[in-house]
Amino acid sequence: MNRLDRLTSILTHLQTKRTITAQELADRFQISLRTVYRDLRSLDEAGVPIIGEAGQGYSLVEGYRLPPVMFTKEEALAFLIAEKIVEKVTDRESSRHFQSALFKIKAVLKSTQKEAIDTLSSQVEVIPKPNGLLAAGRDRTLQILLQSLSEKRVISLEYTTFEKEVTTRRTVEPVGVYYSFEQWYLIAWCRLRNDYRTFRLDRIREVCICEETYYKHHPSLKDYLEKVKQEQQLTKVVLQVSADGIKYMQIERYNQGFVFEKKTENGVEMTFMTCHLEGFARWAIMLGDYIQVIEPQEIKSRIKELLMIMLEKLQEKNQVC
Repeated sequence: MNRLDRLTSILTHLQTKRTITAQELADRFQISLRTVYRDLRSLDEAGVPIIGEAGQGYSLVEGYRLPPVMFTKEEALAFLIAEKIVEKVTDRESSRHFQSALFKIKAVLKSTQKEAIDTLSSQVEVIPKPNGLLAAGRDRTLQILLQSLSEKRVISLEYTTFEKEVTTRRTVEPVGVYYSFEQWYLIAWCRLRNDYRTFRLDRIREVCICEETYYKHHPSLKDYLEKVKQEQQLTKVVLQVSADGIKYMQIERYNQGFVFEKKTENGVEMTFMTCHLEGFARWAIMLGDYIQVIEPQEIKSRIKELLMIMLEKLQEKNQVC
């Protein structure tokens, strides 16, 4: 990127947030802090009203705006990808807001860019697993949570647990939401449990924002997730996978805690670190004769138990027939 393009991009970036640190700009454009300071000084000398606050970062004077930004063809096509993903992995309300924003973006695109998006729209598709947030009555779940996070408002929700299928009313203080394993999750301080809890959004039956705001200092979502990761009691699992079975594990293995692999005469030996032996055992069964469990014994025993139950049920069905 030449310097003129970088200066324009820095100015655009300054309009995206209230304050931006020099380090953020250095990371964003892969330049040194010295170069960042020089670029900011050049913009200031060109008449751009930049305010520098010690310990806070840089910002533009309130009300200063550039004319509508022009997008490249590649950037315009990236909006098409984002549109397809948002439509399939969020709730209807979030998708509707994104569509509205995208219409405004399209208004400043060149005719050739609009034509490219229209042409490719029918040639690009996202096919995820069933999205629980698109179920009836859950059209606004994600938007409600985002509003409560932005306003630091307490929320009341009715939640059904996964394992025991118990439904309770909870009052919680949201920390953040994240998307993983093709599901949306909420991290929040639960007043019922007096501790932080993880809620899967498609298992929230009802949710509403309360008038009450919360002032408790909660960790950032990133810090909380990192802390949970470090505190998890992980168990090492080693599988021998045949050459024919490797292709069935290319993506899903990362969701199961895959760490590394080494080649063997008959395929590969894969090592995992998991915090959920029951879930791992049930996943391993789906791989059938492609795998052999090397360790631990708990996984071997549980798989054997599950297979015995399956065999008994098959025999019972045959007797009935």
